[in-house]
Amino acid sequence: MNKKLIAVVFTSATVLGTASTTVYADNTIKFQGEVADQTCTVNVNGNASSPLVLLPTVPASSLTTAGTTAGTTNFTIDISGCTASTSSTAIKTIFVGNNLTTNGRMGNTGSATNVSLQLVDPATPATPLDLTGQTGAPGLNLAANATSASHDFAVQYYSEGSATAGSVLGSVQYAISYQ
Repeated sequence: MNKKLIAVVFTSATVLGTASTTVYADNTIKFQGEVADQTCTVNVNGNASSPLVLLPTVPASSLTTAGTTAGTTNFTIDISGCTASTSSTAIKTIFVGNNLTTNGRMGNTGSATNVSLQLVDPATPATPLDLTGQTGAPGLNLAANATSASHDFAVQYYSEGSATAGSVLGSVQYAISYQ
């Protein structure tokens, strides 16, 4: 009798353990961070928190054809308060879009339709930056013995089709990766 009870309890525990694992397999929170020899204070257009980049108002007629861009607006990421090093430090800016289109641009959460936002390096405005967080955008470089640096990026409207009038809103999270 005891052997049967132990076998039933063991089998039940095994089944429940498997079911429990299966139920919670999709409930995973991933965390990512970095430990670095270098850290700096970061500002976007001079703002350390809640930066806002205002794009110009553009006519819907400038975004009638898919793939056209308008309203390119530069913004600057500054780092300061860094520890001076005897060698230069390459720094990557990692952008992660909060509402990406199927083509990896910032989806518009405003009222305009057929328009998204894309980030670019002003030196190569035809090449959008990766907003998936998989690769970092180069540009920031902390020179040897320097404690600050800056780099310009840009955002622009991108036509997904014939755009209609309305607000255009988008956001990205960013991180600085010291290489």
